[in-house]
Amino acid sequence: MSQTKTDKAWEILFERHKILQNVQQNGFFEIQAKEIKEVREPRLMAKFDHFSHLPKLFKDHGLSILPISRSSYVIGEFDVYEKVSYNEKLKPIQVEFPANITTIDPANLYSESSALHCAHVTGMMEMLLGEPSFQTISGRMSSKEFDFMIRTRKGNEKLINIKNSQIEIDGGYESQSQFMIVEAKNETVEDFLVRQLYYPFRLWKEKTDKEVKPVFFTYSNDIFSFFIYEFTDPQKYNSLKLVEQKDFIIAHEELELEDIVEVFHAVQTVPEPEIPFPQADSFTRVVDLLGLLVENDMSKDHITRNYAFDERQTGYYTSAGMYLGLIEKYTDENKQVMFTLTKAGRGIMGLRTKDKFLSLTEMILAHEPFKQVLAEYLQNGSLPEKARVIEIMKRCSLYNVQSESTYFRRASTVIGWINWILELPETY
Repeated sequence: MSQTKTDKAWEILFERHKILQNVQQNGFFEIQAKEIKEVREPRLMAKFDHFSHLPKLFKDHGLSILPISRSSYVIGEFDVYEKVSYNEKLKPIQVEFPANITTIDPANLYSESSALHCAHVTGMMEMLLGEPSFQTISGRMSSKEFDFMIRTRKGNEKLINIKNSQIEIDGGYESQSQFMIVEAKNETVEDFLVRQLYYPFRLWKEKTDKEVKPVFFTYSNDIFSFFIYEFTDPQKYNSLKLVEQKDFIIAHEELELEDIVEVFHAVQTVPEPEIPFPQADSFTRVVDLLGLLVENDMSKDHITRNYAFDERQTGYYTSAGMYLGLIEKYTDENKQVMFTLTKAGRGIMGLRTKDKFLSLTEMILAHEPFKQVLAEYLQNGSLPEKARVIEIMKRCSLYNVQSESTYFRRASTVIGWINWILELPETY
């Protein structure tokens, strides 16, 4: 895989400051922002919201980085991420959108802040807290001073001292007896950086005598997912424990299997485009990417740096969107390749829940391999085996797919997308 600018810059710094040797000797290494800045802007070099974002050298040696003040960072073999497992069996609770609210469009919640505001006005926060709440804080603030223990990958614990590090809170909600801190992402994620909840938790635990509730929130595919945590030992970074997950959705017309069958019978297939056949197994992530592009056009680098996609996935998922005719690319004035939604993509993403997912189903089934695999499911009541899916694909004259191994990999996408369609009535 190609090296990123961040990878190259960290190679220089590791060499210059003998970072690896220092970590092996002392268990950690402190680096100043100004030392990082000699090579590249610190904000691009030290903020990795997901494990997949870490530079290659960090991944190879099991390292991570945390800010300890406004001008310094600590690097060590620390365990800083928490895995997120979505409970697939959870049926989202339907909430009504208030008819008198005109400044939030529930069909257009593609920024983290608009999703959080919508969650608040529809009473989700109240249901999580069990009492009415007010949003009281958001944005950047100073962590003040505190210290904590963090686990290293060897199972030891290291004491870290924080002094006025900058923190950012997406939303803080105060009720009569609780204060809920929310870290928000507008996509499905595999993990998150515990620091984004822990530093604010420690700050506000000192400032209020109310119970401080750390909550991680994602808005993806029209579902509001809240992961309510507790730190079982406030002095320990790694004492995060999941209490419960709660999912919500804005009340909408139910989506039935009959609706999908109707789309299946009505859809006209299109000739296969001269675009690589998709290798993007999770259609949920395709929808996330479309949602991210509603707000802004983005370059490949921007998508990779800011969202839970690694470089390879960004390539696969933008290409999948182009295959469906929902994303296109252009070159901007800086000669940078940018991705944008097509007219069809923008139109679909502005629809209400049921219409949006049926329109996306239609875009998938307009392609022969997907339509034929679904036809076999509707006929037999079960999905065909992978070998049979490959057989179907081979009859559909796919663009530039020749080798057996490529067919095998792409068949996973066909099965993944058809499963996504078949799960719609369960979820929506």
